[in-house]
Amino acid sequence: MKSSAMNLLRGASMFAVLCLFGVDAQARTVWRCVRDGTVSLATAQEPGSKCTAKTLEDGAAALPNLWGAMGEFHGSLYRREQDGNIVYSTRNLPGSTKVQQFTVATPPSSWAHVGFGKVGKPQLGYFPREFKSAARVTGVDEALLRAVAHAESFYAADAVSVKGAKGVMQLMPEVISDYGVKDPFSAKQSIMAGARYLKLLEARYGGDKVLAAAAYNAGMGAVAQYSGVPPYAETREYVAKVGELYSRYRQAMGLEPLTVDLKPAL
Repeated sequence: MKSSAMNLLRGASMFAVLCLFGVDAQARTVWRCVRDGTVSLATAQEPGSKCTAKTLEDGAAALPNLWGAMGEFHGSLYRREQDGNIVYSTRNLPGSTKVQQFTVATPPSSWAHVGFGKVGKPQLGYFPREFKSAARVTGVDEALLRAVAHAESFYAADAVSVKGAKGVMQLMPEVISDYGVKDPFSAKQSIMAGARYLKLLEARYGGDKVLAAAAYNAGMGAVAQYSGVPPYAETREYVAKVGELYSRYRQAMGLEPLTVDLKPAL
């Protein structure tokens, strides 16, 4: 395969198959494109997707994790013509020809964290309008949304984790980008983006809130890699914490008690 297609999946052991076509450059541009909750990488913007340009330095020892999740990814590389140019992408768009299959792994480290909040009494006084609005717009249970905020930041709008998560909902940089958050320290923007992301995760896992919480903490790639809650101590602690808080928030809000155990099997 030409060098133009050999650099797109290279970086941080995960993007070594696509790069700008036939150019002897010191840096290459890769487009991270999001559509219907799925991420693809391409050498040009995809029609119909929200795409962000990422610059990859050819001489870098390790390139950034463009997937925005941890774990092992399996997929196919496709080639198509777009606006008179040859484009490589990991998404099968109309007119594409399959070039090869690939398996790439993101770095072994995990962004999983236990959060700043401790299991304790529900705190319903923080940002009542913002939580009600986000729950109404997205359909996410407000009690679950509050449980995640409580576990993540204990409602601190200026919270920043060592992993780079920010704000009330502790949004990671890629989530901030994917959901168009202008100010991650705005409680309103953070809560709405967190709710939209939780809605996506619930839909992805068929309403399974345990897996949704695990993916919120450790990434969808990690959940896929381990076919369930990842074995990270941080994630196990986090999911158990969210499950207990969810139950307490539902009770505090006068909602029906939970009929399922949200704690992961250890």
